[in-house]
Amino acid sequence: MSNNQRRSGNKNSDPIEQSVPAPLPLDLSLELNLQELGKRIGQSSDVVIRRFTNESLSSLALAFVYIDGLVNADAVNQAVLQPLLETVTLKSEFITAADAFSMIKDQMLPIGGVKEGRTLEALFPMLFDGYTLILFDGIRTALAADTSGWEKRSVNEPTSQGVIRGPKEGFTESLRTGTSMLRRRLKTSDLRIEEYKIGQRTQTGVALVYLDGLASVQVLTEIRRRLNAINTDSILESNYIEEFIQDGGLTPFPTIQNTERPDAMAGGILEGQIGIIIDGTPFALLAPSTFFNFFQSSEDYYQRYDISSFLRLIRYSAFFVSMLLPALYIAVTTFHQEMLPTTLLISLAAQREGVPLPALAEALLMELTFDVLREAGVRMPRTIGPAISIVGALVLGQAAVQAGLVSAAMVIVVSFTAISNFVIPSLAIANSIRLIRFVMMFIAATLGLFGIMSFLMVLLIHMAGLRSFGVPYLSPVAPMIPRYLKDIFIRIPLWSMAVRPKTNLGKETRRQGADQKPKPVEEKSQQAAAPQKPQGEGPE
Repeated sequence: MSNNQRRSGNKNSDPIEQSVPAPLPLDLSLELNLQELGKRIGQSSDVVIRRFTNESLSSLALAFVYIDGLVNADAVNQAVLQPLLETVTLKSEFITAADAFSMIKDQMLPIGGVKEGRTLEALFPMLFDGYTLILFDGIRTALAADTSGWEKRSVNEPTSQGVIRGPKEGFTESLRTGTSMLRRRLKTSDLRIEEYKIGQRTQTGVALVYLDGLASVQVLTEIRRRLNAINTDSILESNYIEEFIQDGGLTPFPTIQNTERPDAMAGGILEGQIGIIIDGTPFALLAPSTFFNFFQSSEDYYQRYDISSFLRLIRYSAFFVSMLLPALYIAVTTFHQEMLPTTLLISLAAQREGVPLPALAEALLMELTFDVLREAGVRMPRTIGPAISIVGALVLGQAAVQAGLVSAAMVIVVSFTAISNFVIPSLAIANSIRLIRFVMMFIAATLGLFGIMSFLMVLLIHMAGLRSFGVPYLSPVAPMIPRYLKDIFIRIPLWSMAVRPKTNLGKETRRQGADQKPKPVEEKSQQAAAPQKPQGEGPE
């Protein structure tokens, strides 16, 4: 497959309703071509068109077109305009338009990327990518010189994923910047980058990144098929691609990871995953992804394995706390008071003595209030957002307890639940838990602990049936492969992970030598290796 493919939708599907002119070849007349171009693109103020002639090239009439803001002005002046205006010394006084075209293309443009186009439909995507078009009078072929150089955000620390130890640079909205970051980390000829253009109106660049020999051929073929099948007019963010290609549309669980950390994507690609980088957003995608991938962080491999294992167990515990704690509180206080110690039961009964709301309404009120505060903190200006959310939570919580609307125990439960939700490194799975938590609360208020356990069984069966591009969502736990559990619930030392975990669609490959455990030199061996002093020689 070519590395520069353009896809605007599946040809077999119904086209999007819009007026798309039929592709017509360029005319021999330069003026007619410019008129048609102006008609198609409109009288936009950022489109620059300049006509000129070069007397040394038999007064060949030319015109170049570019979009101001998408090109590097210095590159246009030095690599396009200046060479075309220079006087050329010819071996013959008679030169045809075709000869002048060949000379300009092969000798006069000191720039790397020069392409040809014979229709306006072929030239427009390059024009919008920052190319400068060069049209000729008497020739049906135009040239496109790569002079792209629009303003873009510099590489900064990721904003959605905190970094304690590790690289402090994140993806930007530039597609080429993202691929270059991966090239700097994966300096191998096996790295493959395939580019697509998706969206009939946006023509958004999408790059498929993988390592040849590690990525599953079946998964790669399926991702290509789904990308080619997208028939839409716009792709503005990576979630557009995610929703079009993900498995299990009717599930609260994400089946594709998203990240703005190049080191996290490089680590996933080295594990056999396939990266998808979308132009215009710093969030890239990784697929296929299992449930356990969302609890792993790049920092797990940047610090000692015992600390990483402890933190990973905390994340799994926080997952269950965030999902079950409010539901368990509602079930126990409503149906199963006998499970509580007498002292605790008396304390809770005293707190709820003046509360007019049932436990479910109390929990819903506090959960919705916290969600409103969190959204307000995100949407408000960065300077006052945290202050408003913290002060609002403290003031509202204390006032609600004093007013007798909620009990102090419920405030503690909801607060600890919210804190546990922030422990999970993936925002996608954390948001899924927020939705599941509300369902669990209603079931707990209706059926108690029996309803909670029944719903957990249904949830587990649902997860066992999910697939991410054919890979079981709970692998390698279901189906169980004990030798691949070394990096799931805990992380063993790096020198013990000699092979990459295998999925049912991939293959097991070795990532390091068979015996990499450090072996300190034994004391006897050190004594034997030490130089022996001659007998009778005293200390120095």
